[in-house]
Amino acid sequence: MVLMDGTGGCGSALESRSREKVQVNVARVFKPLGWVLFLTLILLSVPKIAGIFADSFDYSRIDPDGSYAWLTVHHLAQAAIFLVLMMGTRSWKPVDFRLGWGNKKVGIAYVLRFILYFSLYLLGFLAFSIVTQSLQPFPFPLNARNIIGYLSFQLLVTGPSEEMIFRAFALTMLGLYVQGHFLHGKISRANVLAALIFGLAHVSFSFAPFQVTYSANQVLYAAGLGLFYGDCYEKSGSVIYPMIMHSMTNVLSVGAIAVITALLR
Repeated sequence: MVLMDGTGGCGSALESRSREKVQVNVARVFKPLGWVLFLTLILLSVPKIAGIFADSFDYSRIDPDGSYAWLTVHHLAQAAIFLVLMMGTRSWKPVDFRLGWGNKKVGIAYVLRFILYFSLYLLGFLAFSIVTQSLQPFPFPLNARNIIGYLSFQLLVTGPSEEMIFRAFALTMLGLYVQGHFLHGKISRANVLAALIFGLAHVSFSFAPFQVTYSANQVLYAAGLGLFYGDCYEKSGSVIYPMIMHSMTNVLSVGAIAVITALLR
């Protein structure tokens, strides 16, 4: 009887340990998954809220063609919201969002190398677009006010706003629960997720009526660039360099397309 009780006791202990292992494994899966979904909801919802705020102003006097004013207010509003979220997060947990200069040597070298490679890519893309006559026209007249306003927005607002959101906030917060790397440690899982969410942020959707509008090329392009921005963020220890990279890619692209469009008229 003692042996049977002892065996039964060991069996119960083993079953208990097995259940604990299952619970731990489930928690390891669902806790990061829930965190990712929660952050994704925030990252995709806040720009919508910022859009509602931007809609409350009339820009017809300063920007009759709608080329830059609404976009500027929208991006400033969403950046302000995430700054508040970041301040609130730091009051809960000492999170480093890497808003300082970080490693300047690494950051500057990464920016210069990236701009060189991106410029080569841009030249190839523009040549292909000209040959195939697939260059997309601007959605507004190319007059001085629109060009200056839109380029100023791309240079001064897009990089700081979007990189603060999708690198300083998103990548850092994802990294709290999403660990590990891909490609033998070359790229973090948090960076990949942040880049994918950044790509999804370029999908337009509405609920009344429900409608989803997107360009597959634009989504993939944004996600691809997001991987480089995130890699620079992690290696330099600063969001400043991804901000510069982001702004420069937009200015180079917009400026080149504007020049070519004007020449082909």
